[in-house]
Amino acid sequence: MKHVFFVLISLILVLEPLAGAIASEDFYTNPAYLVSDAEMLDIYSMSLLDVERFLIRGGLSSYRGPDVNGVERSAAEIIFNAAQEFELSPRFLLVLLQREQSLVEDDSPSERQLAWAMGYAVCDDCSKDDPRIQKFKGFGNQIYYAAKRIRTSYLDDLESRGFTETGMGPGIQVTIDGTYVTPVNNATAALYTYTPHLHGNENFARIWDRWFTYEYVSGSLLQNKEDGGIWLIQHGERRPITSRTAFYSRFNPNIVVQVSISTLENYPIGAPISFPNYSLLRAPTGTIYLIVDDTRRGFTSTEAFRSLGFSTDEVVDVTWEDLETYAEGEPLTIASTYMQGALLQDNTTGGIFYVKDSEKHPIYSREILTNRFADTAVTPVAPEDLAAFERTTPVLFQDGTLIAVPGSPDVFVVSEGMRRHIEDELTFYTYGWDWNQVVWTSERAVLEHPLGEPLSVNTAFDTGDIEVASF
Repeated sequence: MKHVFFVLISLILVLEPLAGAIASEDFYTNPAYLVSDAEMLDIYSMSLLDVERFLIRGGLSSYRGPDVNGVERSAAEIIFNAAQEFELSPRFLLVLLQREQSLVEDDSPSERQLAWAMGYAVCDDCSKDDPRIQKFKGFGNQIYYAAKRIRTSYLDDLESRGFTETGMGPGIQVTIDGTYVTPVNNATAALYTYTPHLHGNENFARIWDRWFTYEYVSGSLLQNKEDGGIWLIQHGERRPITSRTAFYSRFNPNIVVQVSISTLENYPIGAPISFPNYSLLRAPTGTIYLIVDDTRRGFTSTEAFRSLGFSTDEVVDVTWEDLETYAEGEPLTIASTYMQGALLQDNTTGGIFYVKDSEKHPIYSREILTNRFADTAVTPVAPEDLAAFERTTPVLFQDGTLIAVPGSPDVFVVSEGMRRHIEDELTFYTYGWDWNQVVWTSERAVLEHPLGEPLSVNTAFDTGDIEVASF
């Protein structure tokens, strides 16, 4: 896009709607809302490593050149440093780069693309040879001065007086390409100030949606980079884990992924996870429940409670609000055995089973054993003792775990008991995973998980819809 820089654009008059005004039904998204303020200003949205990995989709991954101070740096460093200095999201700058010159996804960007990477200081009819704009030429300069302008001019004006130098501001109706638009937030007003055209900002919204609108699989553990809080993504909600003992008794800390608050805010808040596994909770009616993951199992009598080896000293009085987040499970009776689960090993074959109530679940790899029961003791027993239990479904990896077979290029993430194929390296990095999180295990252990839908980020895009400045 080409932007007027030196010549002040006169304030756009707020006019009464005209009968012949062009409607905005064809705009990709709501033209009054392009991105949230939180997303635009989220400096924690990407680390330097995240930016480096993100740029593998194009030629910028190998670019090195001078920054605004003449120091040679990688493209990722230039982008990340500008984002940090001017307190803007690296994602925001990446989308601008792509919107302006398709630089992020271009395998072989030209010198002209790099020289005017952000379209900054380039007016609609100006010559690129104008001596007044040469200080802004170059990839490092373009990133720096564009970020500086957006922060120290547009955003500062919006925060101090409610509108930018072109009259853009939240709640102020303006006419853009014949369409009435009333920005609802500072981010949208800043974008229209930078590029006062509908099509360019529609492209911004499309690119943002394509790159950064995706859902984490159910079972993902996401940690807020700012405050360290950990949330479980489950059935489209984020459930806060409010105690360390609850976290370590239920989850594998090796699968935690760090994300920004703006990512977490895409999910509505669900019920908290506050009690450790196998907590004893007493309802207002006096019934005592044993908590097992997301299930509560009530004791049928005081005799059953005592005969199973529990003490009232361990019981916590709670409200029904605390209990309603747990599904009602099978009641516990005097005849119940291994209600908390146990690992029993056949002392003849060496096979290990997870035994609970009247069932035994085979464990087909040492990696599953470590993943699910890292601190649980294994008890050797005679084959005839194991024969008393019904053999049922095998134990699977915990949801959110990355699994693969040595020698195979395929990596899967476990979600709701299924294995979902991660289609490429770009998808892997987009979700914030590291290779050291992958659990390498046997083929049988992987295949015990039914195959679910593949997981990929949306890279398909009609480049014919992108208006790239031609220099």
